[in-house]
Amino acid sequence: MPKQLRICHLTSVHLDGDIRILHKMAKTMAQDFEVHLVVPNTTTRQQDGVHIHSFTAETQVRSKRMKHTVNEVLKVGLAIQADIYQLHDPELLRIAPKLQQAGAKVIFDSHEDVPKQIMDKFWIPWVFRKLISLFYKYYERRVTKKLAGIISVTPGICARFEQHHSKVALVRNFPLQAEFPIPDWGLKNSTHFCYIGGLYESRGIREVVLAMEHVDGVLHLAGTFDDPLLQAELESTKGWQKVHFYGQVGREQIQEILQQCTVGIVTLHPTPSYKEAYPIKMFEYLAAGCAVLASDFPLYRTLLHGADCGVFVDPQNEAEISLALSELATQAEKTAKMGQLARSLFEEKYNWEKEARQLREFYLSL
Repeated sequence: MPKQLRICHLTSVHLDGDIRILHKMAKTMAQDFEVHLVVPNTTTRQQDGVHIHSFTAETQVRSKRMKHTVNEVLKVGLAIQADIYQLHDPELLRIAPKLQQAGAKVIFDSHEDVPKQIMDKFWIPWVFRKLISLFYKYYERRVTKKLAGIISVTPGICARFEQHHSKVALVRNFPLQAEFPIPDWGLKNSTHFCYIGGLYESRGIREVVLAMEHVDGVLHLAGTFDDPLLQAELESTKGWQKVHFYGQVGREQIQEILQQCTVGIVTLHPTPSYKEAYPIKMFEYLAAGCAVLASDFPLYRTLLHGADCGVFVDPQNEAEISLALSELATQAEKTAKMGQLARSLFEEKYNWEKEARQLREFYLSL
């Protein structure tokens, strides 16, 4: 493999330590290439073979970030003189032409279906969402068709880019095998469930907590509420009495939570972006040997088809969620078997090591 190929990841939004960017893409590719990462507000250093370059910048105020922070990313990025620049944020698309003028190949890593995601943004007035979504879709198409290639995380998003670009690669965001050793099955408890991730109304957290009132079990809840009023509301319910709330936790504590649970919950609401998304936490549940309680979406049924490790519910029906959790809790032997099948599915299909081969071949093809 050509060690001399220099690849530089650029982000103005993601934090240092981002799982997909640093731990999956950068670290695994550092075995074969010279890999750099430009990320704001951290420490410039070399870590596990990755050259990390940082700078102080505004990342919270959106208007300042999109102007000043993006300009700083460009400045630091150009100084690295990479062969390939990988853009991880839509706002970085505007600097693609200047990177190309420097003689580099530029690729866009689309982590989300942004046009659909815009339609779910509660902070954008509803009357403007469709117009903004259409404008972004036009802008994205105009810029990305001039790039060397595009990477994305689901077949649906890739299909959209393939309408105007011949070089599109599917690199899914599956968990690292090294991060998920074989579970200690004896530590799992059939009445312990977990929900890990952003605690938003649209991600079904209200229905899950309300459902717990009628379940003989414990819900391990890790993440940050986006709405303090929603958190206060749920804390006042009877279901909350069966919740063990951790708040935001690190990767090690997530592993500790997953180790004691038999069921992982991913009951996202049927929004346009969620119905076609590959939820990272679903695959982490599989890796941790947890049966999955999931929204009854066609995509989710396809992903778990034939493995007999998932139960599907209407994510907006708390009674249905409650019944499913109760059955999983009382059928301990069956649920444990589902967890073992989940782990096998992860090992056979849904691990990062398989995706890394796709990414390596994509870089070389450029």
